[in-house]
Amino acid sequence: MSTHVLGDTAVLTDRSLRHITRSMDTIITTAITPIAIMLLFVYVLGGAIETGTGNYVNYLLPGIMLIAIASGIAYTAVRLFTDLQSGIFERFNSMPLARSSVLWAHVLTSLVANGLSVVIIVLVGLAMGFRTSAGPLAWLAVAGILALFTLALTWIAVIAGLSAKSVDGAAGFSYPLIFLPFISSAFVPTDTMPGPVRFFAENQPVTSIVNTIHDLFAQQPIGSDIWIALAWCLGILVVANVFAMNIYRRKIS
Repeated sequence: MSTHVLGDTAVLTDRSLRHITRSMDTIITTAITPIAIMLLFVYVLGGAIETGTGNYVNYLLPGIMLIAIASGIAYTAVRLFTDLQSGIFERFNSMPLARSSVLWAHVLTSLVANGLSVVIIVLVGLAMGFRTSAGPLAWLAVAGILALFTLALTWIAVIAGLSAKSVDGAAGFSYPLIFLPFISSAFVPTDTMPGPVRFFAENQPVTSIVNTIHDLFAQQPIGSDIWIALAWCLGILVVANVFAMNIYRRKIS
């Protein structure tokens, strides 16, 4: 990005973040459902689930964080759709602003808002008994993977926000993404699943991301999962970004 683009993005991101800070209930609401799922699985179902780990919340937490992110990006689509309907995009287009900065502001706001939701979930996980021997570098690696996952899904949210015909349509795209961790290694090992389900679970992005975070938290050697996870996230990010920018150009032309 040029200095002009960075400056415009910073100004518009500040605008979006002010909207977030004025309605913190959005972040709290995003965290409530994943926390409820975590409570349900740990305290109601956890005793009947065999994962090979001594503490089920340690196994469960990575998947819960991904569910929170998949849920949180829906608000990005809604905010973008609302801006489009209000006509503010036309106003931005009449100003000397870099076009891409308008979308990047929403994407960076999503990164901050989802980051706060994940922090809340980690704190609840610690209160429920989550423990890890991971050092600062491992935590940074986990944060990096979650940030990349957030960016990838947020650009999908941008496509939904630009293309939707209603608020419900803008938010509705996220439901399959929220459901995806349930068919992965997030709740149980994939080798407990029947053949076709296991094949899907082992070849979708959530499983490689969850396995990588498990290894980082457990201070275990990281295998090929991290490269698969990075490839998925970067691939989705690039493709979604290209589609979103093309749709945006058509919208404001």
